[in-house]
Amino acid sequence: MSEIIAVKSRHIQIFGLVVSIVFGVFILFVYATAPRSILELTTKAGETVSKAINTGQVVTGTYGVDEAKFQRGLALFRDQDYPGARALFADADPEKRDGRTQFYIAYSFYRQGWGRFSNDDGLFKRGVETGKHAQTLIGGDFVSDDADLKLKTPAALVSELEEGLRVTADDFNPLRALNERK
Repeated sequence: MSEIIAVKSRHIQIFGLVVSIVFGVFILFVYATAPRSILELTTKAGETVSKAINTGQVVTGTYGVDEAKFQRGLALFRDQDYPGARALFADADPEKRDGRTQFYIAYSFYRQGWGRFSNDDGLFKRGVETGKHAQTLIGGDFVSDDADLKLKTPAALVSELEEGLRVTADDFNPLRALNERK
């Protein structure tokens, strides 16, 4: 009978230790995030759990893009809602490890920043950064099969973005207004 009591008390001690550790981690989390409301606390907790899951997937080699979000982002991209498309692409690839998704994000910067008379340098610079990142992830083998895109590789896209950032005599040519966006 004393063995049964000893086992129960051992379980109670272990349970108490686990509860104390979990409560301590919770207090540290609340202290580190300093939420202003319960809603903000739940939002930050969800983001932290999501980040931990993504990191675990990367470490174990099971990371993948959320295909449903990617397809919704692609639909917005084709509807010319580039900021919305970028947001969905970023949600689909939170760890920025999928070259195809990063390619579409860079392309959305190009499409939104392109203008008949001048380009948005800020968007083009962000596009160059993302395009180079996509290039590193994909390598030189990727060629997009999307018929809507005229620039089929990250290298071609980065080149077009960098060309758009340069100030040349052609920028002052009034016939530039006849150019088409790629």
